[in-house]
Amino acid sequence: MLIHPMPDPIALQLGPVAIHWYGLMYVLAFAMFIALGRVRIKQPHIAAQQWKKEDLDDMLFYGMMGVIIGGRLGEVLFYEPVKYFSDPIEIFKVWHGGMSFHGGFIGVLVAMSLWARKVGRNILDVYDFIAPLVPLGYAAGRLGNFINAELPGRVVSDQSLPWAMLWPDIRYPLHPDPVFLQGLRHPSPLYQLLIDGLIVFVILWLYARKERPRLAVGAFYTLLYGCARFFTEYFRTPDWETTVLGMPITSGQVLSLPMVIAAIIMLVWSYKARQQGRAPIRG
Repeated sequence: MLIHPMPDPIALQLGPVAIHWYGLMYVLAFAMFIALGRVRIKQPHIAAQQWKKEDLDDMLFYGMMGVIIGGRLGEVLFYEPVKYFSDPIEIFKVWHGGMSFHGGFIGVLVAMSLWARKVGRNILDVYDFIAPLVPLGYAAGRLGNFINAELPGRVVSDQSLPWAMLWPDIRYPLHPDPVFLQGLRHPSPLYQLLIDGLIVFVILWLYARKERPRLAVGAFYTLLYGCARFFTEYFRTPDWETTVLGMPITSGQVLSLPMVIAAIIMLVWSYKARQQGRAPIRG
């Protein structure tokens, strides 16, 4: 049995300014985007497309806006509309946590479309380029969720599971003694960090090291993440849950299933288009 370490969510206090671990995880994510991007532009098939370091800096700005605005709006609209609309000021308190990956995903797609239009690049090439740079940033975000004790897992069926964890109940932050949720739980943010983040990154990075048809890398990331997220949702306490054909399905699975279906369609189109000579080989 493990006990959540319950670290202070504030990493550093500078007078009235509090720097939160959750915010630092986003800084780490953006730094890894730049670092991995500089490695990626040196790969021969990417260098042939004439990507430059300046492109990374420009895309990062657009991507940051897409992640923050899209992620927060996704959290508000997909998960807790009643909470946020009853207290609209809370929407702007992003340091409290609460960012939707699916909302951020849509936000980044919109932001990259705007950037691609500005510089005259094909949006599919942009998607292929940035896809391998995303999973480690996602992993950093899940680490921030763990530090904040957000997204508790489901109660484990086998209470002797070595990594089953007592999870703090963050509804009682001022209680003199730690207050825990009932039952030992799966540390689901760490599952998602490992599976949706690190494992997806390794598979996608290896796949993207070689030339692929246009859109294949972006579509493959969408497929990998959608499948990984669908799986790890089984261990996470759902924000909401419904039933489809007599089977329970969580909010995260509802949002991930269209990603999987769309990714399969995009992959089939990508490889068929190359075979028919209609799609060039890209990153």
